[in-house]
Amino acid sequence: MIFDNTDKKLLEYLQKDSKQTNKELSNKLGLSVTAVYERIKKLEKEGYIDGYIAVVNKEKVNRNFVVFCHVKLIQHSQEFVVSFEKEVKRIDEVLECYHLSGDYDYLLKVIVTDMAAFREFMVKKLTSINHIGSTHSMFVINEVKYSTTINF
Repeated sequence: MIFDNTDKKLLEYLQKDSKQTNKELSNKLGLSVTAVYERIKKLEKEGYIDGYIAVVNKEKVNRNFVVFCHVKLIQHSQEFVVSFEKEVKRIDEVLECYHLSGDYDYLLKVIVTDMAAFREFMVKKLTSINHIGSTHSMFVINEVKYSTTINF
């Protein structure tokens, strides 16, 4: 597949507002509606587009207490890594999980209602996962920038 500047521009437009109609996109790109439709289908089929989501306002749904939590495993065996990753994927409060290099093994982005809910999350969910050696949590004071857009 050829991935050209028109595809890049189309992806930028879709990332900013995926509810735009193909007609609106065709006007912006100077293409026919059919050409836009075919390009979108091609980008989906080739894996450039993983899916479409709605970005929910955290405050409106009372989930605006955000915590970044470092996790260190007691050892780095394949069994411990696979087990931890399997378990952490099941926890609803964990929005993102990254395996890292450095002092800690993982970075989790956790979202809950308040400090009491975070404590409950730590006591009942995170620390119940086997093989965790230590954790270090940082609470978000203010979200300065949040974006899901990849610019080309």
